[in-house]
Amino acid sequence: MASRPVLFPEGRSIRGPFLLGAVIAFAITALTLSAAERVIDLTQYQLNQSPTGFVSTVTGRGEPGHWRVMDERMDGGATAASPSSLQVSRRVIAQLSEDATDEHFPLLILNDQTFGDFSVTTRFKNVRGTVEQMAGVAFRIQDRSNYYVVRASSAGNSFRFYKFVKGERSAPIGPEVPVPPGVWHEMTVQCSGNQINCLLNGKEVIPALTDNTFTVGKLGLWTKSDAVAYFADVRITYVPREPLAQTLVRSMISEYPRLVSLKISAHDPEGKLRVIGSTAEKDLGTAGSAVEEQVIKDGQTFHGKGKQTVTIVMPLRDRNGERIAALHVVMKPFTGQTEQNAVARALPLGKQIERRIQSAKDLFD
Repeated sequence: MASRPVLFPEGRSIRGPFLLGAVIAFAITALTLSAAERVIDLTQYQLNQSPTGFVSTVTGRGEPGHWRVMDERMDGGATAASPSSLQVSRRVIAQLSEDATDEHFPLLILNDQTFGDFSVTTRFKNVRGTVEQMAGVAFRIQDRSNYYVVRASSAGNSFRFYKFVKGERSAPIGPEVPVPPGVWHEMTVQCSGNQINCLLNGKEVIPALTDNTFTVGKLGLWTKSDAVAYFADVRITYVPREPLAQTLVRSMISEYPRLVSLKISAHDPEGKLRVIGSTAEKDLGTAGSAVEEQVIKDGQTFHGKGKQTVTIVMPLRDRNGERIAALHVVMKPFTGQTEQNAVARALPLGKQIERRIQSAKDLFD
């Protein structure tokens, strides 16, 4: 007889053992069929510095963590550089803050990519801590106050799942299980749709979860209180997501047949203007033009005329009227077309796109 799902508040459920294997297999197969892979290569980062491309913040009280790329000696210590060329070492991301503030959750967010369906695996070691010895993976991060997390505690010998919504932590889900300190362990999180699977050292010690709160988001490393922890060998397998900007470009180009090309450019998290939507996929990720930069800056619409095309570059605005991107439109002209006519033709495209977005973040998601 098949077991019945056990329902939890706010859309969560844990399914019984007869369904568990099939669900996990399906999720892994779905990821594998169209997956990309990203490995966080710690040798590319400067020693004794916070890794570039990540953002350090904190949930709850206290100061953000002190995250550093270190060489861990095989005798258990971590230094900025191995003292001897003969010393065998492992490159790690270390959280070194020992702020014992209650409800203090240092969070290091991989800030340059958003994930929907994915599997992330990391090795971790709980090194020390008087109040807590804990390491975790945060996922589907919206901001520092809204995300899921799975963490392993050596002080409490437990492996638990939480959800943070507006900074408030949900009731924990997960068993007591030995997590010896000073020893490397492996943690895996798999998300497929609203299905969440959490593994410790290759075993699914938390039965499958279902939650609809966060469907996409960023990934991060996480600790609690005064816990000092090391992380290494972070590997992400994921289904590539098409940003909304690219989806909108595809929609517009099919709806308006006289369009020759279309581009949307916006500033990335590092403040660089990049093409995030384009009819020419080779342009995606390339630098935006000086004209596009100026259009976003001053809000004026640019008009250019070629032998067989006309170009309009106009600002795109969020729901508050702030300029967040540039829309670059190339069209086939008609006989006698004026600059005013050209702008009038392009304007509905901009308005249609603006109705689909509330903030700059929407274009990247």
